[in-house]
Amino acid sequence: MSDPVLLMLVAATFLVAGSVKGVIGMGMPTVSLALLTATLGLQPAMALLLVPTLVTNVWQALVGGRFAAIARRLWPFLLASVVAVWPGVMVLARADPRWLSLLLGLLIVGYALMNLGAARLSLPVRHERRAGLVSGLVNGLFTGMTGSSVFPGVAYLQALGLPRDTLIQAMGMLFTGSTLALGLAMGGQHLLSGQLLGLSTLALVPALVGMQLGQRLRHRLSEVVFRRVFFAGLLAMGGYLTMRSLAG
Repeated sequence: MSDPVLLMLVAATFLVAGSVKGVIGMGMPTVSLALLTATLGLQPAMALLLVPTLVTNVWQALVGGRFAAIARRLWPFLLASVVAVWPGVMVLARADPRWLSLLLGLLIVGYALMNLGAARLSLPVRHERRAGLVSGLVNGLFTGMTGSSVFPGVAYLQALGLPRDTLIQAMGMLFTGSTLALGLAMGGQHLLSGQLLGLSTLALVPALVGMQLGQRLRHRLSEVVFRRVFFAGLLAMGGYLTMRSLAG
C-alpha cells in the first residue's frame, strides 16, 4: 500500500471507472476489473473492487421506491445470484488464473457486443421464473470466478422490459448482493488480505470523485455517443485480456 505507483494506478483506475458510472449509471466494476486485471492480475483486481462497488451500488439499490416490488418479483434470480458466488470462488481459489482471466475477457467481449448490437432480448412472462433461476446461478458462478456480475444477469433484467428506473434499481440490487457475497466468499477462501481490503477502501475516494465528475459531464455529453464509445472501449479491453490469456 506504500508503493506510489500502485496507489496512482488504483486511483486513476477508479477515477475513470467512477466517471463512467456517473455518466451512464453503470460500468464501474467492469472497467476497474478490466484495467486492474491487465496490470495486477485477476484475484487482486477482484479484491480491490469490493468496497467501491458495494458502496456505490447500495444507494442505487435502495433509491427508486421499487425495492419491495422488485424483491417479490425477482427473488429467485437474486437469491441464486448470491448463493452461486460461493462455488464460483472455490473455483477461483483452485483454478489457473490464466483461464479465469480468459473467461473474464470473453464475458466482457460478450457484454460489449450485446450492448453495441441493435437486437434486444425479450422474455415471455411464463418463462421469467425459470429463466431467472438459471441466469442467477450462472451469473453467481461467473461472479465468483471472475468478479464480473453483468453477464448473463444484466441481459436477463433487460429482457424483462422493466422501466428504466426500475431496471437501474434492480441492477443495483443484483450488484450489491453479488459484491457482498463475493467479499464474504473470498474472505472464507483466504483470498482477501487486510492490505487489499484497506486499498479497496481507499479506492472509494477516487471512485466517488469520478462519479461526481461523470454526473457533471452527463449534461454536456450525448449519452448515446458516450455509451457507444464506452462499449467499444470495453470490447477492446476484453479482446486484449482474451488474447493475452490465450498467448500465455
